[in-house]
Amino acid sequence: MGTIIFFAILIILVLWIMASCVRVVPQAYSFVLERMGGYKATWDTGIHFKLPFIERVARKVNMKEQVVDFPPQPVITKDNVTMQIDTVIFFQITDAKLYTYGVENPLLAIENLSATTLRNIIGDMELDETLTSREVINTKMRASLDEATDPWGIKVNRVELKNIIPPAAIQQSMEKQMKAERERREAILRAEGEKKSTILVAEGKKESAILDAQAEKEAAILRAEAKRVAMVKEAEGQAEAVLKIQNANAEGIRMLKSAGADEAVLTLKSLEALAKLAEGQATKIIVPSDLQGIASLATSLKEIVKDQ
Repeated sequence: MGTIIFFAILIILVLWIMASCVRVVPQAYSFVLERMGGYKATWDTGIHFKLPFIERVARKVNMKEQVVDFPPQPVITKDNVTMQIDTVIFFQITDAKLYTYGVENPLLAIENLSATTLRNIIGDMELDETLTSREVINTKMRASLDEATDPWGIKVNRVELKNIIPPAAIQQSMEKQMKAERERREAILRAEGEKKSTILVAEGKKESAILDAQAEKEAAILRAEAKRVAMVKEAEGQAEAVLKIQNANAEGIRMLKSAGADEAVLTLKSLEALAKLAEGQATKIIVPSDLQGIASLATSLKEIVKDQ
């Protein structure tokens, strides 16, 4: 009975040892294998076997990109302003062997290295430049950290300044400056709005005056045209009346000629015209020199009438 138990324990022990010699490396991981305390190999994704007792997995290394958020670090600018800056670093392990044997505590080493690098960069910059040059600081830190961590099998992909916290007094002065700047911009915008409004009103008045002038011009042209037409019509009427009078006179003369009127009749007509002229509003009347002859002609006409 004791022998059976012994063999059973022995078999279980052998199976356990054999199972411990089989390792499966998952995706995005690497295992560092040591034999007798020295580096033997690096296992990638898949199934692997090791010798019992003399070989062991020294470290399981995560090969995925990792993110580390370091606490704020006190830094001093070129113009002697102390501020707190915390950084976020994105890094990836590229060589499991160098990462295992290159440095004792990689994360602590990266944190201290980032703090010293940040102090060196910020020490050459003034406060205003620091607040407006995040991208420049990120680029310089990434290049410096990537070069320094390369012997450790680490690649720094990206560095970001998460927060830049200046002293309280500086923050208050910055807020006042920002408020003054906003008020200045508001005043400028208000002045520009009033200016545009005034310009629009002036342009409106100008266009209105131009339209009024054009309307007055067109009205004057229409009035002048109407007056000209009326004068033309009046002149045409007078001309027509004169023409009718002349036609009537001509007709009378033709009738006299056709009736056989002599010089005495014509003289009589002249006297009638003279009488009509005297009835008018003229202040001066010119009497012909042969008025005596005309009087004698009138006497002759009276005798002719009596004989008839």
